[in-house]
Amino acid sequence: MAKLSVIVAIAKEGVIGVDNTLPWHLPEDLKRFRALTMGHHIIMGRKTYDSLGRLLPGRTMVIVTRNRDYQIEGALIANSLEQAIALCHNDDEVFLIGGAELYQAGLGLADKLYITEIDLAVVGDAHFPQLLIEQWRETAREAHVSEKGLKFSYVTYERTHK
Repeated sequence: MAKLSVIVAIAKEGVIGVDNTLPWHLPEDLKRFRALTMGHHIIMGRKTYDSLGRLLPGRTMVIVTRNRDYQIEGALIANSLEQAIALCHNDDEVFLIGGAELYQAGLGLADKLYITEIDLAVVGDAHFPQLLIEQWRETAREAHVSEKGLKFSYVTYERTHK
């Protein structure tokens, strides 16, 4: 079975979005996202797909929706996270890219977390679920400052046990 990795950028208080958009502009994180996910399957909810508005080149997009009639040319459609993961059986690492509801469902299934911690207090309507930290081991941390002066860190966690 494919290894499931969660990839997410999180501001203070667990904020990951507002009005179906990212409430920050961090080009460095977008470049990292592209580099990590290129050539892999990326799983997302329908609202996350809507916020992107297009297929991302070089990746196989799997959209999870309850709407059984939903179709997007060039994307795979699943009705559950488990079904989405099953569609990715030929990939060694599959990335779950959002949104909040899928992150909640995916945390129990994930093997690895790629988290960008953003040092920014912002009001949001989408939040990352609370991590059960005893289930995770931090394996890497890199502190950075963006061109615009925003502090952020790339943090990688690996599951200790499910």
